[in-house]
Amino acid sequence: MKSTWLCSIKSVVKGTRSRIGLRRSQSIVKTTVTPLIDSHAHLDFQQFDADREAVIERAREAGLVAIVNIGTDLASSRAAVALAEKYDFIYAAVGVHPHDAKTVTPVVLEELRALVRHPKVLAIGEIGLDYYRDLSPRPVQRRAFADQLALAAELALPVVIHSREAHDDVLAALREWVGTEGDTGVLHSYSAGPERLEEVLALGFFIGISGPVTFPKANRLRAVAAAAPLDRLLVETDCPYLTPNPHRGRRNEPAYVRYVAQAVARAREMPEEAVAQATADNARRLFGIP
Repeated sequence: MKSTWLCSIKSVVKGTRSRIGLRRSQSIVKTTVTPLIDSHAHLDFQQFDADREAVIERAREAGLVAIVNIGTDLASSRAAVALAEKYDFIYAAVGVHPHDAKTVTPVVLEELRALVRHPKVLAIGEIGLDYYRDLSPRPVQRRAFADQLALAAELALPVVIHSREAHDDVLAALREWVGTEGDTGVLHSYSAGPERLEEVLALGFFIGISGPVTFPKANRLRAVAAAAPLDRLLVETDCPYLTPNPHRGRRNEPAYVRYVAQAVARAREMPEEAVAQATADNARRLFGIP
């Protein structure tokens, strides 16, 4: 018997193109702003050096009540913590991205462990596997991923997972990890497709939806956004990357997470306010945001 999840997903895929596939993004300007949480940002990156404070102020004005700034290496993790110290609504995750897996040493792991002592560090990430660019050898990526999963288990923290062209190995690692103290997390900027959704959900993980959900041809991603349980969805920007329509081609920023929420709402045929509230509640539950 076919899984009810897969049947539901297939029906959504078939109807997505005609309903919403080519619909343009709506304006984020509203008289009443529904609170949102950007669950994945990189505000410490150099793309924001010229106007970081203005970007953060625009996020407040757009109704963001929290931003989780994600580390990608030791220096970025330190910068994420510094931003969290400076701004009351910014929180941090610390970790080493698979691109830099070759830098993960026992000393670096100890440094990450020390950073976690900060009360605004809420997760280990961005960690995982990237077989698309292969900027670190795959065996090195797998070892660094395993070491950081172990660190998250030791510290009882959720994980923020990067998975690109490596879904089989990522999910295999997470299956071994589930049941440890950390036990949960999010597949950020989800790209594993509708066919892997049931497996990811069975592991207890959240699904991070980012800017590509607004792209005209992203019907499979909209199908995921429509089929996943609402209480397992997060919205994110991954800024400065993955800028949603109508700003595609420019630098992304946290204020644009509202376009992502709008696209998810259209895919689910429900009010934007309900998606904003649910995804904010989910982020609070996953990360322990006050």
